[in-house]
Amino acid sequence: MPRVTAPLTDTFVRQVKHSGGSSDDKHRDGGGLYLQVAPAGGKYWRLDYRYAGKRKTLAVGVYPAVTLAQARKKREQARELLAQDIDPGVTKQAEKVAKRSSAANTFEAIAREFYETKRSGWSGSYAEKWIGRMEKDLFPPLGRMALADITAPLLLAQLRRVEKRGAKETAHTLRQTTGQVFRYGIQTGRCERNPVADLQGALEPLTVKHMAAVLEPAKAGELLRAIEGYTGQPITRAALQLSALLFQRPGNIRAMEWTWVDFDRALLTIPAQAMKRTIHGKVNGRPHFVPLAPQAVAVLQELQTLTGHGRYVFPGLRTRERPMSDNTVNAALRRMGFTSEEMSAHGFRAMARTLMVERMPGVSADVIEAQLAHGKSGPLGAAYDRAEFMEQRRRMMNEWAGYLDKLRAGGEVISLRA
Repeated sequence: MPRVTAPLTDTFVRQVKHSGGSSDDKHRDGGGLYLQVAPAGGKYWRLDYRYAGKRKTLAVGVYPAVTLAQARKKREQARELLAQDIDPGVTKQAEKVAKRSSAANTFEAIAREFYETKRSGWSGSYAEKWIGRMEKDLFPPLGRMALADITAPLLLAQLRRVEKRGAKETAHTLRQTTGQVFRYGIQTGRCERNPVADLQGALEPLTVKHMAAVLEPAKAGELLRAIEGYTGQPITRAALQLSALLFQRPGNIRAMEWTWVDFDRALLTIPAQAMKRTIHGKVNGRPHFVPLAPQAVAVLQELQTLTGHGRYVFPGLRTRERPMSDNTVNAALRRMGFTSEEMSAHGFRAMARTLMVERMPGVSADVIEAQLAHGKSGPLGAAYDRAEFMEQRRRMMNEWAGYLDKLRAGGEVISLRA
């Protein structure tokens, strides 16, 4: 096919094929602009020009993404730069760098960068929730925006969309996590201020809802009698009994392993990595000790005949390779007639703490908190988690078990002396 010198037409550019030779065909349009047709069929706009005495070639674009008219416009822009003694090739490279920098400074890019720097110190579940909320609610509308361009009104508009679907707690959480991203952006020089601070009080207030729990002695006695008469799975009944006797977190109860149980010392030792702690605390922290009252030992000994040959004290019904479902205890409570507003698996902790403080005078609140595995601040820190305080814990746990026996029997509800 004969090569066209100039000017080109839209029809020619659309229909032209490669001539069949081994090299690219060049069809010139004038002013240094030409269409380069490769043997494979690709069509590329190129511009030859001279700058500082050297011949250079500028890639203008690929046809048909860049039309003939657009290629000619870019040629004129390049000639204007040359008239100002500016190299259009250098200008194009600078624009590429600016675009890459802009892409790296978007809200999503910086949020993901922050996430990667922090995730190794977060628990797996927290990390998954952190990035999951961002991907669902903030990346779609704001992810491509430069961090510095996001204002308080823009962010508030998105958070209110989350509120409107009824996820008020998520909206507040997103406000906090977005603040983390902006603080990281300031630290790394990608923005100068944090607009999240301007949203203080802008969201609907949260109504804190405490875990449902039985807090009255008479009602607690009713609950304990219902557990004693539970007609479901004996393993579930044992989980209910130990939830009341040990008042540990539901996750630690259901995932309890036989290797944690020491019958000779009447002691349950929950490894640090199984506790609700930071990654650092799981790796470097001490285990959590739970003294076992005789009543708790009796429950475990009876249960050992059923599940003692496996790993878990409370194995799942479908497979013994996994612990029971996290909803098993709650489902059992509903079956016994206790609604979700009255009692929950987590409520055994609140029940123990409340009744101990109100009905067992002389028991140190600090020892109760330590047995609940609540972290403490200050110079004492985790001192109450040390083995030398086990005597106070053991005495308290034995008293508590005896008090539960009295409530279950329906006897006179009186305060016990430590």
